Amino acid sequence: MKHRIFGLKEHDTRVKSELLAGFITFITLVYIVVVNASILADAGIPFEAGIIATALTAFAGSLIMGLWANSPIVIAPGMGVNALFTYTIVHGMGLSWQEALAAVFVSGILFMLIAFTKLASVIQQAIPTSLKEAITAGIGLFIAFIGMQKGGLIIASKTTLVGIGHFGDIHVILTAITLIVTIILFVRKVPGNLLIGIVFGTVLSMLAGQLGDSTGASSISWADAVGAIGAMSFQGATSAVFWVATFSLVLVIVFENIGLIHGQLHMLNQPEKFKRSLRASSVSVIVSGFVGSSPAIPAVETTAGISAGGKTGLTSVTTGMLFLLSLFFIPVIKMIPDTAIAPILILVGGLMMESVTKIPFADFTEGFPAFLVIAAIPLTSSIVDGIAFGFIMYPILKAATGKWKQVGLPLYVIAALFLLNFVLHALG
Repeated sequence: MKHRIFGLKEHDTRVKSELLAGFITFITLVYIVVVNASILADAGIPFEAGIIATALTAFAGSLIMGLWANSPIVIAPGMGVNALFTYTIVHGMGLSWQEALAAVFVSGILFMLIAFTKLASVIQQAIPTSLKEAITAGIGLFIAFIGMQKGGLIIASKTTLVGIGHFGDIHVILTAITLIVTIILFVRKVPGNLLIGIVFGTVLSMLAGQLGDSTGASSISWADAVGAIGAMSFQGATSAVFWVATFSLVLVIVFENIGLIHGQLHMLNQPEKFKRSLRASSVSVIVSGFVGSSPAIPAVETTAGISAGGKTGLTSVTTGMLFLLSLFFIPVIKMIPDTAIAPILILVGGLMMESVTKIPFADFTEGFPAFLVIAAIPLTSSIVDGIAFGFIMYPILKAATGKWKQVGLPLYVIAALFLLNFVLHALG
């Protein structure tokens, strides 16, 4: 049955490979359950409700993606956009968390209108290849940067913002050893190499006495856990602030989705799945607003599952089911240390950098905007802000060199919207 639903033979894959890839993605992404709940708690959403909302969003979104688009792309609340939800829309703009959830819900409807009409194709075709490839590479750097931070290889520095970690620190040593072992397993093409790397890193951390206490989230008040489901409030829908918040969310989710889905399907060489994947993701945003979470987007950690061999929707369905089950195993999940997850993120980030070979850097009007995207995504810790840098600079350089006709009207409009978004945030 699974063979027919997901077309495993046509995709040259097996059930075992898809299940393993789904498990790998889950392991690298499961941290989002606790992390997203913590950020939502800063907005006022009860921690228990945030856990439920995050898991349900990942469960529903990944099933929609897998069954509808037959894509291994996993959907989950996005890092970065959850910060926009809490610290900009709630704290900065003054909306209640219930009104902010309504803004998420409405932004999902608007995104859906784009995804299900010709607007999606117009936007997709308007983006030049150099910027598309730059988005993939920039996200790769961002993933690697997150991995190096988690593993202690990079630390904060008062003078240079970031600096190299302390290699006498046991945390860094465990990360480095696990990274080397994982890379060796990968280049030797050992079956299940990434999973073996995670297990190895966890066992190594356990032997070193570094797993720590995992009981922090074991006590959950299930009575309060459903408090955010259907809690949206449209009382502020007549205010300008509500629509500015909604507009900001639409910009972020549309371009993060286009960038992430393009990059992940590029890794799979399955561009024909773009339209249905984008539509599935748009529906997931509506779901996230209803169940009480910040917007869902394609998870950057999906690339770990793709690298592990995931090719069809069975991968994302597997991950989604594991997220549902995770509600009963949060203490166990928290035992997986950063030293085991960080090497996977670093390796996957490196694989995504292949995209830079397709960018024509010899043409400054193409290469420099692409460079800005690649550099700004990790340096701003924001995929959408990094994209904005390049998208604004691209038409400026083309116009400055008399090549303005090479830029279609949609890209000028997109650049203007990104610029307007910067202005609105500055004024807000």
